[in-house]
Amino acid sequence: MRIGIDIDNVISNFNDVLLKEYLKHDKELRNTGIIDNSPYYITKGMFDWSQEENDDFYYANIQRIAKSLKPLRNAKQTIDKLKQDGNEIYIISSRDNGEYINPYEMTVEWLEKYDIKYDKLILTDKYQKWPVCKEYKIDIMIEDSIRNCEDIENNGVKCFIMDTRYNKDETRFERVKNWREIYSKISERYPKKEINKINVILDTDTYNECDDQFAISYLIKSQDRFNIEAITIAPYHHDNDINIEEGQEKSYQEALKICKWLNFDGENKIYKGSTDYIEEGYNEANDAVEKIIEIARKKEKTYIIAIGAITNIALAIKKAPDIISKIEIVWLGGHSPLYMNNDEFNFRQDVQAIKEIFESKVNLTIIPCKGVASNLKISIFELGHYLKGKSELCDYLCGRFYNDGIHGIQIRRPIWDISAVAYLINKNWFEERVIDCPEINKDLSYTFNKNGRKITMVTYLNSDKIYEDLFSKLVEKG
Repeated sequence: MRIGIDIDNVISNFNDVLLKEYLKHDKELRNTGIIDNSPYYITKGMFDWSQEENDDFYYANIQRIAKSLKPLRNAKQTIDKLKQDGNEIYIISSRDNGEYINPYEMTVEWLEKYDIKYDKLILTDKYQKWPVCKEYKIDIMIEDSIRNCEDIENNGVKCFIMDTRYNKDETRFERVKNWREIYSKISERYPKKEINKINVILDTDTYNECDDQFAISYLIKSQDRFNIEAITIAPYHHDNDINIEEGQEKSYQEALKICKWLNFDGENKIYKGSTDYIEEGYNEANDAVEKIIEIARKKEKTYIIAIGAITNIALAIKKAPDIISKIEIVWLGGHSPLYMNNDEFNFRQDVQAIKEIFESKVNLTIIPCKGVASNLKISIFELGHYLKGKSELCDYLCGRFYNDGIHGIQIRRPIWDISAVAYLINKNWFEERVIDCPEINKDLSYTFNKNGRKITMVTYLNSDKIYEDLFSKLVEKG
């Protein structure tokens, strides 16, 4: 179940801190104190301040005040329990309202400070939470705003309204007074269950580099988290070395080899994909594209882990736009926006395919290579320590890492592709931000304009956590 949670006056003690700040500043103004206890909002006539005095103080201090907030009693502990019970936590706040400088970074820092776990953080403008709840299929929203509760419930999402002075007379929504009551109501009506597996397709240019073999192995070893619906083969080629059709066949055989080592039914799960790029006018049907469409249509939700050129997925969306609402893409491609361009293998192979994805409304998370996935750099000596001699597969992975046959012998390199698998195993190992989808310039750089098309960009990953999980799974028996 997906639970949406507001921050101010739901997780945090916003009103308590704001009142203390107003009382303190009132002494500096006229020291008249509270003149009217009846207003629902502290800023609406509780003190004898003029509108200008109120606005000057509020806007000059709200950033500092927000940073000083603390979680309400039992908020963190209850959110931890809700996650342990198998729920996804979506923190949805209206802080993107012009009152704060860098509200996303400020909020991430605050959540980290108090170790509040969540799956996704989404900031909106005032009274714009209902489209988010609808888009992300939120089951329950915990909110304090009457207007937000009204809009959200009118769009079919259950709301619990957190008891505050400004909503105390509201009777249309189910009221909760504290976090113990929230947990009691949710756990009573929605009994604890195991974490749901998610349906996934892995789109991979398997033979291209050693990291794809690690990613397939990691995916298959994580079937407690994934229902693996298909492995589709993405196009790739290297000038004067291998053409796309040869790459398809090599990748297919390589994926099949890994699956056999892991006793996974690859022959009925692996599908060959595109033999050219949309950039070159390719628009043909193929097994991979047809399988992506078939799976997306029959499943309520499918995640596509894309670790190569994104051609197959873009073609599937072009041929069957109805699947856009039923898939979510996690793509390893391009570089961090801090880099001057995206002259990166997955990106430059088929730029037109990326544009097709960007221009669609599909849910998209990008993991940049340089600046993010590059933090997964590791040495052959570390791999040898953890994996060498553990199994035939582990020895093969170490050998491919040392010399993948394309880039030559390398002592140290990133295993890029495991990042996209790890992201869907545990998002707490990552930091991300929701941004307006960029435009792609001729030099492959990004231009960022406000266009309303939101995507998620990963900004950091915890390589220690990812490798700890990867190594423990690769050496498991069975």
